[in-house]
Amino acid sequence: MFTGIVEEIGMIKEVIPGSRSIKLTVKCEKIMEDVKIGDSIAVNGICLTVTSFDPGAFTADVMPQTMRKTNLGRLRAGEKVNVERALRLVDRLGGHIVTGHIDGTGVVSSKEEEDNAIWLEISASSDILKYIVVRGSVALDGTSLTVAYVDENSFKVSLIPHTASVTILGSKKPGDRINIECDMLGKYVEKLMGFNSQGKKDEKKSLTMDFLRENGFA
Repeated sequence: MFTGIVEEIGMIKEVIPGSRSIKLTVKCEKIMEDVKIGDSIAVNGICLTVTSFDPGAFTADVMPQTMRKTNLGRLRAGEKVNVERALRLVDRLGGHIVTGHIDGTGVVSSKEEEDNAIWLEISASSDILKYIVVRGSVALDGTSLTVAYVDENSFKVSLIPHTASVTILGSKKPGDRINIECDMLGKYVEKLMGFNSQGKKDEKKSLTMDFLRENGFA
């Protein structure tokens, strides 16, 4: 479990390809202070397991399913990545609850500056956009952000200078592919609303705006 508060920007040291997988070695500093074999570390928002490490880098395996759902397969040696260690129960939850399990990817469709902020517009598929709500939370490449706008094709977030400087989001440009993890609460609500009181799937039930209004949620 993570918070979406990126701890540092790491760098891909090596990518060893398999037939449909890769082995990633990530160079970083702060993350290595207390690293152990088996630790969970989020790389661009993806929960990976440390399989080996040396004083300045750790290595993790990326399986085929992760390759299909994320942008990790596009990474090359020398590229920068967002890195965060797993949440400890004594830590402050500065962002939101992030699992490191990516829902899919989107594409940066526009980037604009407004005074001290940077606006990013992300185009995404309908199966992702249905979970994106204005003023809700979303994790982009592992960074916890607040949604400022959403329509049927895309959504927008605004980066403060600090976020732009301490994550890789500030260097994103139109056309870049980005990992998206939607707020897990919406997915659980959708799942539960599809079942009746006996715990059986009800094909007639669906989570609609009319239902939410009728029950005081909208």
